[in-house]
Amino acid sequence: MALSALFAAATLVGMAAAPAQAASGQVVVYSTQLRPLDVYKDPHGCTKLPLDAHVLDNLTDSTITVYTDPYCTFPLTENALTLGQLKPGHGTHVSGTGSFKA
Repeated sequence: MALSALFAAATLVGMAAAPAQAASGQVVVYSTQLRPLDVYKDPHGCTKLPLDAHVLDNLTDSTITVYTDPYCTFPLTENALTLGQLKPGHGTHVSGTGSFKA
């Protein structure tokens, strides 16, 4: 019994210490017809959006968070609903002064 508890505790500690995995895939940002798409391959951490960003598409295998500021502080919200969690295969309009975190 004690051995089982010790093994379970060691397993939980090992899981908690595991490093976070970066998202696999791409985040694609459309700004204007006059500029090429911005493509962020296997993004990780906080990424500032271009000033003229218009649409962000999450083509990764992970949910990303979209923020209204360039420092990943304030998640995208509308009418008190948090819209910042963007599942794989989904997109959203962005303000251009924002950021995202994978």
